[in-house]
Amino acid sequence: MKRLWAKYRQSRDEDLEELCMTNALVVAAAAEAEASSGSRRRGSQQGRAQNEKRFRESRGKNMTEDYFVERPVFSEEVFRTRYRMSHNVFNRISTDLYRYDPYFVHKSDAAKKVGLLPQQKLTCSLRMLAYGAGADQCAEYCRMGKSTAIEALKRFTR
Repeated sequence: MKRLWAKYRQSRDEDLEELCMTNALVVAAAAEAEASSGSRRRGSQQGRAQNEKRFRESRGKNMTEDYFVERPVFSEEVFRTRYRMSHNVFNRISTDLYRYDPYFVHKSDAAKKVGLLPQQKLTCSLRMLAYGAGADQCAEYCRMGKSTAIEALKRFTR
């Protein structure tokens, strides 16, 4: 029993340490995002190219099956390696984000087109912070536009 309690406390301490490290990264990124905040979105205009088909729904479904279902394709160890945190810490961050900013809630737009999953937006933001990846790299992985990736990072850091 003592071993189980010690193992539980150690796991919990590691999660707290990861959360503190993530918070430090977020604070640093927030300062950088605030320095470069300037919206360039212009909306629909005649003569502009059509949106690219990114197949975001299928990528979101694949990501969910890989990591976020009861029996995911990849184990907890693989999740920890790729996300640099435990699944519990990721879930705590995502739950807090849903409550803090409606941008991270899964919803459909005016044309009834389903938007990006919150996990896609959060994964993109975390990869930019943790790995120093560019917005275009994360956007490609999560199947979103570069501007959306930057917007997700800005909102995450706020």
